[in-house]
Amino acid sequence: MKKAVITGIGIISPIGIGKDEYWHGLLQAKTGFRPISLFDTSALNVHYAGEISNFDPIPLLGKKGLRTFDRSTKLVSAAAKFSLDDAGLEITEDNTYSTGVSIGATFGSLRSIAEFDRQGLVEGPRYVNPSHFPNTVINSPASQISIRFKIKGFNTTISTGFCASLDAISYAVDFIRLGRADVVLAGGVEELCEETFFGFYKLGCLSGLDGTEPLCCPFDAKRNGTILSEGAAVLILEEENHARQRGSDIYATVAGCANSFDTKAEMDFSHKGIGLQQAINLALKEAFLAPEQIEYIASCANSTRGLDRLETSAIKDVFGTHAYDIPVSSIKSMIGETFSTSGALSLAAVTGCLQMGIISPTVNYEEKDPECDLDYVPNTARKRIIQNALILASDPYGHNTAMVVKRYGG
Repeated sequence: MKKAVITGIGIISPIGIGKDEYWHGLLQAKTGFRPISLFDTSALNVHYAGEISNFDPIPLLGKKGLRTFDRSTKLVSAAAKFSLDDAGLEITEDNTYSTGVSIGATFGSLRSIAEFDRQGLVEGPRYVNPSHFPNTVINSPASQISIRFKIKGFNTTISTGFCASLDAISYAVDFIRLGRADVVLAGGVEELCEETFFGFYKLGCLSGLDGTEPLCCPFDAKRNGTILSEGAAVLILEEENHARQRGSDIYATVAGCANSFDTKAEMDFSHKGIGLQQAINLALKEAFLAPEQIEYIASCANSTRGLDRLETSAIKDVFGTHAYDIPVSSIKSMIGETFSTSGALSLAAVTGCLQMGIISPTVNYEEKDPECDLDYVPNTARKRIIQNALILASDPYGHNTAMVVKRYGG
């Protein structure tokens, strides 16, 4: 079977723009939370988020065509440019049909839909700006990547919530393994907007609802909600021989991907997590690894009581006593809940861990929770050479995704 390897990484995140700045921020335990400036929160109790405040797409993409792009499309297009540059990949007529795009996005079009509908309701449907209509469809960010970079292979958008970008990358891996593509730009995007923020606020998922300063502290006993965030991550997935023939630097191999839908899922994660357990087991099987061979787990814990507990329980059920020997950390403690982008950002972080031999920490971890009793790499990065890592994503509506990544040549 053909192998899918990672040869390029593009990141736009609250703690850093570009792969190197992102990796450095994680290893320095930097947090990306700041007062929200994109919309007015004065009537709410929560005023902080993982807003990307220093983002300017023009130096990366130029001015042409940006005027009608929404924020999601600008974020992911910039991440795509970073990834292509990092991989040293140029799209030409010789490779365009064997190059694809696979992007995870769930709420990216909400702001555009709201603005478009508002104009239609106030001024009448005859007076809406037709150039803004493309932004109202969820596949707009992925499509604009193909248009901007002249990519004529397959183009796919996957919308599975917390799992979306990891599912989009799994989809890309399948295309490469089956010989249907040589290269895929895969990842995810989520923008911070009033509509999404207010939805999470009303659901009671955010930290700071009681008026205290928000704190994202996965696995900590005092956790009381997450901090909403935004970002974009695009990785270049490439067929191994194709990458070697063009002399690419190869970061890692995607060895196993699996999904499992949990029909017993509850919004508060009070279910047993059978779906997540099954996804982990299937990913390990596809990677031809025993549980004891996993040396690090990139957690999807986001500082909500239910998800952190459920993930810990699922890890212990799959790995048994070995679970206590595996470092488990959550980058969401530093970047917040980026929703559709979170899996791709975790994969980018893990790739950095494999490259540098350093595990990113779980920050703000101070008070132990008896139900969350694993090694969470508290507060400080840890030096460790890793060969095999596991990345997890779990959605409150039943989606579960697991991915095994191997150190290349290790």
